[in-house]
Amino acid sequence: MTKPVQPDDSYLRAVSAATERAVAAAAPIRSDHAGADEALRAEVEEWVDGHADDLVALSRDLHAHPEEAFAEHRSAGQAAELLRRHGCDVEVGVGGLDTALRASVGNGGPHVAVLAEYDALPGIGHGCGHNIICSAAVGGFLAAASAVSATGGRVSLFGTPAEEGGGGKEHLARAGLFDDVDAVVMLHPFSHDIATHPFLGRRQVEVVFHGVAAHAAAQPFMGRNALDAVVATYQGVAALRQHMPSTDRVHGIITDGGKRPNVVPDRAAALFYVRSAEPGSLRDLASRIEAIAHGAASMTGCGVELNWDNNPAYLPIRHNDELAARWAEHQVRRGRTSLPRGVVPEYLTGSTDLGNISYRVPAIHPMIGLGDPNLALHTDEFAAAAGSPAGDRAVLDGAVGLALTAVDYLTDAALREAVDAEFRAAGGALDVPAYFD
Repeated sequence: MTKPVQPDDSYLRAVSAATERAVAAAAPIRSDHAGADEALRAEVEEWVDGHADDLVALSRDLHAHPEEAFAEHRSAGQAAELLRRHGCDVEVGVGGLDTALRASVGNGGPHVAVLAEYDALPGIGHGCGHNIICSAAVGGFLAAASAVSATGGRVSLFGTPAEEGGGGKEHLARAGLFDDVDAVVMLHPFSHDIATHPFLGRRQVEVVFHGVAAHAAAQPFMGRNALDAVVATYQGVAALRQHMPSTDRVHGIITDGGKRPNVVPDRAAALFYVRSAEPGSLRDLASRIEAIAHGAASMTGCGVELNWDNNPAYLPIRHNDELAARWAEHQVRRGRTSLPRGVVPEYLTGSTDLGNISYRVPAIHPMIGLGDPNLALHTDEFAAAAGSPAGDRAVLDGAVGLALTAVDYLTDAALREAVDAEFRAAGGALDVPAYFD
């Protein structure tokens, strides 16, 4: 057996070196708003540091017991147990999802939600660091809740299952959980600290071709080869790539190629992920994939069916810069510098269902670094970092950032108006379920 040729890493090393220079030269992000007063900020930060053991223990426990999308029963239970120990009423199984949870403190006034994720990946566990996301969110919510009597308004924690492909946040949004929410804050671990890193919108499509079976040796002319149609589609997508914007991505696999070589396949199928940086360009790219599939059907004499989005489509994130600037200011007090957009190459990204929420209400999704600029998401190395002391520090620094950003939103009316004005200027709320209809 020959071994695969390992890719040359010259380009990756050059990108790493250029990124390091750009990071060193980047200007800090500043906010025009005052937010909460320093005494209240100090109290909130002290709350997080005073409960560090609980938060780190939760992160380590989730890391040691990874659970995949929609099956995060233990993870949701551990988060709920910690919340209850701190006096919170917790609902588990909200919005029609068994592993979703909700806790709220306060009444009336502005309402900010802190979002937790806790699903893991098959085979590599928390290779996306959702144990950090959950623990930082729980800590951020509890710290902000401790200050609600001074801030007024309301703060909630939503535990959102199945970010890894299941679209849990979209399910919860359609169930009405976000209907009375004014702003959303969450974080994601990464290789760098970044205030507003782009995430791509994503759709998925199963392309199924139906042909006519025939004996491949005796009467191949009586067949219509569904596998040929899949191969033509795959090659058509490959040809399309040079005509797509540089931000776009399409990748796919053949999931059914027939049963035996001596029978012309009467069924074949492929699954594609389609990603783009803007909702409109995602819709356009999807239409081009459809055209390729219909062309392949015509040239092979096969029928075709396209099954879009068995789980909800993901929109790209619409970041709220006003709110993200408050996050960046608070990370400075933890010894971190949150980079502006574009310093770290923007193609080092993926997709998230937080994008769907960001087109409903103002939202932030900052990245918090784990100390290694060469870490890549969805790898064993990232999973190891998520359960390391660097991951523990990210939990605490992230909890402080989320809590203080939430407290700022609740206390500073000028900040709230600026956040809302930016959201309206970007187009306001979108009818997400209807967008791709």
